[in-house]
Amino acid sequence: MSGKRKAKPKQRPRRRRRTLVVLAIAVPLAVLAATAAGGAVYFGSSCDLGALRPVRQADNSLVYGANGDLIGVLPAVENRTAVTPAAISPWMPKATVAIEDRRFYQHGGIDPVGILRALVADVSAGHIVQGGSTITQELVRNLYLSRDKTLQRKVVEACLAVKLARTWSRTRILTAYLNDVYYGNHAYGIEAAAETYFSVPASRLTLAQAALLAGLPQAPSYYDPLHDPAAALARRAAVLHALRRSGDITDAQYAAETRDHSLHLRPSPAYASREPYFVGYVENLLQQAYGAATVRAGGLRIYTTIRPRLQRAAVHALSEELHARRDPAGTIVSIDPATGAIRAMAAVTPGTPGNEFNLATTAERQAGSTFKPIVLAAAVAAGLNPWATRYVSAPFYYAPLQWRVRTYDGSYAGPETVAAATLRSDNTVYARLALDVGPDAIVSTARKLGVQTELQSTPSLALGTGAVTPLDMASVYATLAAGGVYSRPLAIRRVVFPGGKAGGGWGQAQRTRVLPDWVAATVTRVLEENMLHGTGVGAHVPGRVDAGKTGTTDDYADAWFCGYTPSLEATVWMGYPRGEIPMLDVHGGAVSGPTLPATAWRLFMERALEGSPAAAFPAPATPAHFAPWAGRYGYTATASP
Repeated sequence: MSGKRKAKPKQRPRRRRRTLVVLAIAVPLAVLAATAAGGAVYFGSSCDLGALRPVRQADNSLVYGANGDLIGVLPAVENRTAVTPAAISPWMPKATVAIEDRRFYQHGGIDPVGILRALVADVSAGHIVQGGSTITQELVRNLYLSRDKTLQRKVVEACLAVKLARTWSRTRILTAYLNDVYYGNHAYGIEAAAETYFSVPASRLTLAQAALLAGLPQAPSYYDPLHDPAAALARRAAVLHALRRSGDITDAQYAAETRDHSLHLRPSPAYASREPYFVGYVENLLQQAYGAATVRAGGLRIYTTIRPRLQRAAVHALSEELHARRDPAGTIVSIDPATGAIRAMAAVTPGTPGNEFNLATTAERQAGSTFKPIVLAAAVAAGLNPWATRYVSAPFYYAPLQWRVRTYDGSYAGPETVAAATLRSDNTVYARLALDVGPDAIVSTARKLGVQTELQSTPSLALGTGAVTPLDMASVYATLAAGGVYSRPLAIRRVVFPGGKAGGGWGQAQRTRVLPDWVAATVTRVLEENMLHGTGVGAHVPGRVDAGKTGTTDDYADAWFCGYTPSLEATVWMGYPRGEIPMLDVHGGAVSGPTLPATAWRLFMERALEGSPAAAFPAPATPAHFAPWAGRYGYTATASP
C-alpha cells in the first residue's frame, strides 16, 4: 500500500512552509536592521534605556493538585549569584561568543550578517532552526521586555540593543548576559550553573566544562546533561568546534577534548532537592504559553489535574519493583479517558537519587508489542474480523526490505487468528498483517490515537520499532478506553495571575472522535482476553474488568505495560535512561513486559481504583462492520505456510 503514496501533494505544503519561514524571519529581521537606529522616533520612551527597569521578581508560584492540596512550588527567587568578570573563567566568554554570536565584537548590537545566515538556514530547513538575535538583543529581551511576538516589540528590542552596544562596553554586556541567562535545572547565571552541574565556582571552569555550559542556553531542556548526556555531549562538541573555528583553541586542544566522552558532572546537593518532575512539566507548559519571563516573575497559582493519592500509588507501585541501586528507572502515566486529564505522572530512578528528568514526556523509546493494538485498530477499521481472520505463525522474510522476523520465544503456532496472535504477541503474524494494512495507515492511526513523536512509515513499525514517549502510549490506550474518542492530555485546569485575573485556555477538554466506537470496542475485547489468557495475565486486577498489552524491545532494553479499565488508563515503562541497556539481570531475571511492568501496573490500579465500583466496558452504539479480508499475506486453507 505504500506504493500508492503521492509525492506531489506533499511538495506544496513544503513550499508553503518555506514561504512562511521567509515571511516570518525575513520581514521582522529586515525591519530590525532597517529601523533599529530610528526606533526611538517611533516609540519614544520605550527605546530609552534610562526609562526602562528590569522585570521585578514576585512571590513564588504555587502548584495545586486536583483536590486543592499544594503539590509543588515554582520559586520566583531564582538560583542566581551575580559575579564580576574576574570571577568567571576566561573560557566561558570565549565559548559563549563562539557558539552564540561569533561577530559579537564587530557588530553594533544587531548583526545583519547573522540575520542573513539564519535566514538561509531556516529557508533550507523549511522551518525555523536558527535565530538572528545577538547576545546584546537576548540581554535586552531578558532584562527589559516581554516575550510578546509583536513587530513593535522586535523593533524596540533592536533599538535598545543598538543603544546598549553604544553605551556599555562589550565586557559589561557579556558579563551581564552570563549572569542572567538560563542554563536549565533552575540555574540562572554562570555561577549558579557552574555550581549546579560541577559543584565549582565559575572561576574554576575548565575548557570542557565551559564548552558544555555555553551550549545550554539555546535549549536547556533538550541539551540537559543531567538527563540526556548524549545530546549534551554532541552539543559540547559543537561548541568546541566553534572555538576551533574562531581560533580560541588549537587543533591539538580540540582533538584532546573531543576524545573525552565523559561529561565529568558533579551535581550540587541543591539539585537533588528539586520539586517533583510533574511540576517541571507544568512549568514547561506555562513557559510555552506565557514565556519564561512571566513564569520567572512568579506570583501564579496553578491548579492541575493531578490526584495526589494516585501519584502516591504510582510511586509505591514502581518502588515495590525497582528499589536496588542498580535497578533501571520506571515511570507511570495515568490518564482519565473521559477528559484526557493526567491523574498521575511519577517516576523512580534508583540509580540516580533525586533525578527528576521527565521520563514520561521526554524519554523516546521503542514501544515493542504495545504498538500492536494500533495495528489491530487500523486493520479492524478496514474491516478485519480478528476472530475470523487467520495468518500463519512462522518465521517470515520480506525480501524487498531484507526484513527477517521471528517470534519473541522462538515458538510458532501455524495458522492462527489475529486475536490469538495478539494474545501470544506473535511478531510473525503482525509482520504479515502490517504489510496488508500498510505502513501509512498504521502511522495515520497512531497519530489519530495520540502519538505525537515523529514516526517512520515502515512495516517494522508494527512491531514497535518507532520511538515514542510513555505519554504518547498513555494517550493511545486512553483513546481506546474512551471508545475511540481522543482527548488531548490535560495537566492544568486553571492559572490565576497576581491580582486575581485568570488565564484563559486551560481546563477545557479537547475531544475528537478518531475511531468508530465498534472498532475501539473490538480492540478492547481482544485486549480484555489478553488480560485473562495472554501475556497480560500478571497485570489483571482481580474483580475488575481491564484490558492491556505488554511490550518488550530487543535485548530487553525497554519493557512496557499499557492498559485500562473503563474509568482509568495507565502506562508503565521501565529501562535505563542513559541508553538502551539490556535489563538482563534485575532481581535475578530479565525484565520484560509481562514481569515487573505488569506487576507495577496491577499494584497501581489496585490502589487507584480502591473504593470505586467495578464496571464493564460499555457496548458500542453502532454494530460492527466486518468485511471479507483479502490480505495478500493472510492464510487460506489452500495457502502454504
